[in-house]
Amino acid sequence: MEVNITNTYNWIKVVHIWFMVAWMASLAYLPRLFIYHIDNIDKPEITNTFKIMERRLYNLIANPSLVLVWITGLYLAYVLGFYIWIIIKIFFVFLITLWHIRLGFHLKDFKNNSNRKSSKYFRIMNEFPFIIMLIILFLVIFKPFIGVW
Repeated sequence: MEVNITNTYNWIKVVHIWFMVAWMASLAYLPRLFIYHIDNIDKPEITNTFKIMERRLYNLIANPSLVLVWITGLYLAYVLGFYIWIIIKIFFVFLITLWHIRLGFHLKDFKNNSNRKSSKYFRIMNEFPFIIMLIILFLVIFKPFIGVW
């Protein structure tokens, strides 16, 4: 059976989108768990459950999704060509990656019972991935700035 680069490209694109959805869902849900954690801070039996949920979400879903999104995304960009819109998209994916890392620091604070942030902070910051995702979707759908870097 002959391998068709278009077929390979499309399968990798499917994997990219699949793990992008898992990653974005994780980045949206983890701050929400932090909010519930803060709201129940005086109930150790509940906060211990949140610690488990937060750790599993971050380590078992968010982290692997991040890695697979980067690997498949860079492959797709390489095959397609590094158009200006792709370079801008990569910049915004880098910003979301920084947010992912920041959530990891917050996760550590919750694990150590040393969180100093309010639920309002997490409610506001929960919007960040949605804004960045909207920008990325605009770039992918409309492909502005057609041209190769």
